[in-house]
Amino acid sequence: MPQNRRLPPIKSLQTFEVAARSLSFSNAADELCVTPAAVSQQIKQLETYLGIPLFHRTKKNVQLTDEAAAVLPLLSESFDKLEEAVNRLARERWAGRLTVSSVPTFSIKWLVHNLAGFTRAHPEIDVRLDASVEFRDFQRDEIDVSIRFGLGNYPDLHVTRLFGEEFILICSPALLEGDQPLRTPHDLKHHRILHVDWGGLNSRSGEWHDWAKAAGVEGLDFEKGSRFTYESMAIEAAIHGNGVALVSYYAVLEELKSGRLVQPFDIKVESELAYWLVCPELHLRREKVKAFCDWILTETENVRI
Repeated sequence: MPQNRRLPPIKSLQTFEVAARSLSFSNAADELCVTPAAVSQQIKQLETYLGIPLFHRTKKNVQLTDEAAAVLPLLSESFDKLEEAVNRLARERWAGRLTVSSVPTFSIKWLVHNLAGFTRAHPEIDVRLDASVEFRDFQRDEIDVSIRFGLGNYPDLHVTRLFGEEFILICSPALLEGDQPLRTPHDLKHHRILHVDWGGLNSRSGEWHDWAKAAGVEGLDFEKGSRFTYESMAIEAAIHGNGVALVSYYAVLEELKSGRLVQPFDIKVESELAYWLVCPELHLRREKVKAFCDWILTETENVRI
């Protein structure tokens, strides 16, 4: 296939195709929203470029030459295909698959529960969720937009803060009873600590020593216990009575409402960490990305801290 196509100006070809279909420069001018003189000028430019006449002109009308009549169907078909291609590209701005990469806990505990609202508003957009602790490469992994949990340091990307985070201590209701009931923060020494690995983030907020300081207790050993790479795993372990965990407040709202988990102490620790909406600046020109960003910013407005 030739790299550089030698074609006359597209405007002249379009004018000829319209005039040839209607056999009227006046009708062509109306369709193209120009003057008949402008149509005549474009036709003359095309004839000069090709070196052959395209119309037989009389005072009353115009007629196609044999050469022009022979290529008109092919030219009309080409414009139909060009229009189809442009329309398909335009539809891609809205329709098609939208791939959202998100940290697993946010995907499972918030996004999955609320995504129906987005799909109802935009049924033409198919959403693919990619739950990943690792920060995905937008181009290599074909990611449209990402939701990350961290300090918001994402160089060369468009970054919008969704909401901050508070950490609370949670456990199974069963731990409030039994031989070693969890009644005061000092009772933690009798229970297994469930740690969450926050991906090596350099933040002291939300860690156990911060919670203990807020609770006014000392001497507790928070180095021991079970460790989990996903927050959702620590939450499941707590539900099954395997210990107490310090987790995101918004990650356990449903479990607290249902009673599967309880918050034994009314102590919250505000974190430096937050949830962030991240994507390349260029992706914001995609209507489906813009629609998702507008939706999630609206949905999370009431929970921002």
